[in-house]
This record gives sequence, structure tokens and C-alpha cells, in this order.
Amino acid sequence: MDHSRAPVLEALEEFRRRGDVVFGPPGHKQGRGTDPRVAGVLGIDVFRSDVLTLNGLDDRRQSQGVLEQAQELMADAVGAERAFFSTCGSSLSVKTAMLSVAGPGEKLLLSRNAHKSVVAAVIINGVEPIWVHPKFDAERHLAHPPEPDDVRARLREHPDAKGMLLITPTDWGTCADIRGIADACHAYGIPLIVDEAWGAHLPFHPDLPAWGMDADADLVVTSVHKMGGAIEQSSVFHLQHDRVAPEVLKQREDLLGTTSASSLVYGALDGWRRQMAERGRELLDVAVHRAERIRAGLRELPGLRVMGGEVVEEGLAVEFDPMKIVMDVRGLGISGMQAAEWLRAHRHVDVGGSDSCRINASITHADDDETEKVLLDAMRSLVENAGSVERRPAVRLPESRALELEQAVLPREAFFGPAEQVPAERSVGRISAEMISPYPPGVPVVAPGEVITTEVLDFLRSGVRHGFLIADAADSSLETLRVTARP
Repeated sequence: MDHSRAPVLEALEEFRRRGDVVFGPPGHKQGRGTDPRVAGVLGIDVFRSDVLTLNGLDDRRQSQGVLEQAQELMADAVGAERAFFSTCGSSLSVKTAMLSVAGPGEKLLLSRNAHKSVVAAVIINGVEPIWVHPKFDAERHLAHPPEPDDVRARLREHPDAKGMLLITPTDWGTCADIRGIADACHAYGIPLIVDEAWGAHLPFHPDLPAWGMDADADLVVTSVHKMGGAIEQSSVFHLQHDRVAPEVLKQREDLLGTTSASSLVYGALDGWRRQMAERGRELLDVAVHRAERIRAGLRELPGLRVMGGEVVEEGLAVEFDPMKIVMDVRGLGISGMQAAEWLRAHRHVDVGGSDSCRINASITHADDDETEKVLLDAMRSLVENAGSVERRPAVRLPESRALELEQAVLPREAFFGPAEQVPAERSVGRISAEMISPYPPGVPVVAPGEVITTEVLDFLRSGVRHGFLIADAADSSLETLRVTARP
């Protein structure tokens, strides 16, 4: 296919060349009504390119198939059979993918280290989650993806499961054996969905971890705004084989997705695909070498423990994305959250993620010598000034087994059923009616329907005292918890 083409961008250019006067949405009418103060921040061209897809970029009666062409080019670029653009972010795309495989009351295998959007999908879709627990790294206090044997064991226990959702790479760059897990699923005749939100760049360079389509997954969701070059909420479904019908995926996406899709997202996805198809290997080659150079520089700084390929050598992950710079800062006597706050306040550097132990920085094709220097200088300054960071109460990190809570009732039943708010000390032994997800990274420690334990409660409440943000709990202070009402 001709990857020099960008059908959505070409249609936008043609729309602007024609100078159409629009008497429908959006109400700002290509920037005519935009407050100059808003345009001064966002740029007037954003509004000039904010166009309806039908009767704007394309026509419902004489369709030139602008979006279809762009999606066909995307599928060809990454080696998928079909691709579908989504403008609602992968949080919604994952919900759609799950609903395409399992419906209310049906079983679905899920990595328990999933983002809160996955647990939200379990609640909305009404599926019965069969949790596959991740491989826990006690030394780093870090969850790596589950292994094929873990999946096989759960499938033997639940042969009626309709599919599996696997998260890889993790926020911290560790990757699963996708092919091994796909083989385990396919042996039972069920599809493998991969939430590859952090992996949009993987198809475009041979030194990066395996890409889900190449590793025989059936349906892969990517967030192109994370490691690619598209704007926020840019997401793509990639599909192959016949275990998930494309018409079913389209219907489920239509059920959950917006009817006011953003031409800005479509155009950004289209342009990023063209850039990667034409220059991806060259651009990512520079980025991979830059990331390794940064990692080497950081390893010279005292008090930092920088993660890399050793997690593969230790058998904790099958692959590691070298574009993720993961730094354990506990040797500096501070937490990752404190490190992130200090870097923002004192060096105007915003890291990609943080938790009680570490921070990470994502290196992409957009980085250059200047941003490389900024990161290294900022981390050097953090090391030198860590002693002046105000100490906070320690987070009581639990053993890995303590995080494997009993699922007493279905998440949907617990979330929507009768509930009560009780003092935290009275919540132990009760069934949670809410998600409790420390942010960052946004992985629920407690999901609706799980039994609350003393160990988990101590972890969460010590985390709040230290600085956890608990955005999804009814009481973010965790002085009280929402639990299912007793009969």
C-alpha cells in the first residue's frame, strides 16, 4: 500500500482549501466563534481542523471512504488484518474489546495487575472475572505479567471462560510471553485480547519487544498517545484471525463509543502511521540508543537503582522495553511520589509514573539531546538534594500474597447493590462495594466484590498518610470505606 498517503489529513486539507461554511456542529464553526484568549493558548488551527467526519471530511451519499482507507493503511503498517480507530482512549477501547468476547454472566480471564479501566469494564459489562495473578517481584515490590503456565492453570479450572485479557507491557516496561499465552488460550479455542496501551511503537523496530499481532494475539488495543505521536485519547483496535468477528467488534464499539468522533484524533493517528511507516525504524533506532545512554548515565548516580534487561535474565519477565527508564529511589530515603513532586517543583520535569518505590520516564522518538540532558541533570540534582526532602510516614508494603484478595461476589453485584459506608477499622472482613486504586499507577488494590483484609487496609491507609491519591473511593481519606450491606 502507498504509505505516503494520509487520507484523513488529505481530506482535512481539502476541506480547508474549499473554505466550506458549516451550519452544523461544532458550534465554534472552525474557529470563527473561538475566544481569542482560548485560541492564544490552543492555537486557532486546532479549531480550523475540528470537523465532522460525515458531511465534512466525507459525504454519507458519495463516500470516498476516508476513514476506511486510513484504517486499512494502519492495519497494513502494523501487520494486522483489520484496524479500527477510536477517539475515546484505550480506557474505552478495552471495555469494547472485553464486551466483544464475553457478555454479562460469562467468564473472562484477566491479569489482576490491570488498570482501573479494566475493572470498570468488568462492572459495566457484567462479566465474571477469573483473575490471573501477576508474577510478583518481592525485591522490587513490582508486579510483572503472568506466565503461560498461570493461564493454563486458570483455564483448567475454568474451561468455560470466553477469552483472556493480558496487560503487556506494564507501566514499568516488563513484557509477557504473548505467544505462549496465545497458544494456551487457542488450545481452548478462545481469543487473547492484549491491552498493549504502552506498546504502539513496538511494531516499528526489531530491537523492541514482541508486538501482539506478531505474537499471535487475536485483538490488540494500543494507546498511540502514550508512546506514539498522536494526541490524547488516540486509540486503535488491531484484529486478526476469526475468534473475534470484526462486525461484532464494530457493533460493540458503536454501543460504547462516541457519535461525535474527533477529526483531530483521526488525523493525528493517520499522520503518525505515515511517519512510522516511512521513518519509524530510523527514528526509533535513535530513541533506543538514547534510552540506553540515559540508563547508563543514571546508573552512575548513587542511591538510584535503574531497571533494565536484568529482569529478563532473572526470569521475571520475557522482555523489557528499553524505552522505559525505571528508577527505584528508595536508596535516596524517599518514595517515588516524593521524587516526582520534587522534580516537578524544583526542576520543572514531569516524570511518566511514580509509586511508593520508583519513578519512570518514557523515551520516545520525540526526545532529543536537549531533553536527554534535562533528564540527566534533573536526576543528578535530585540525588544531591534528596536529603532535604521532607520525610513522610512510611508506606507499609504488604507481601504479595496479601494482595490476592478473595472474590466473594461479582464486581457488578457489589458495585450496584445495597451498600453502606463504615469506619475503616470496621471494614475488615467486609466485601468492598467500591474500587480503591492508588494513583499513580491506577491499579485497583481492592476491587468491588473482594474481601477487605487487615494487611491491605494497613497498606492503603499508610499510603494515604504518605501521599497516595485515592480518586475513585467514596472517601478519599479512607477514614471510611464503602462495603456491601449485610442482609
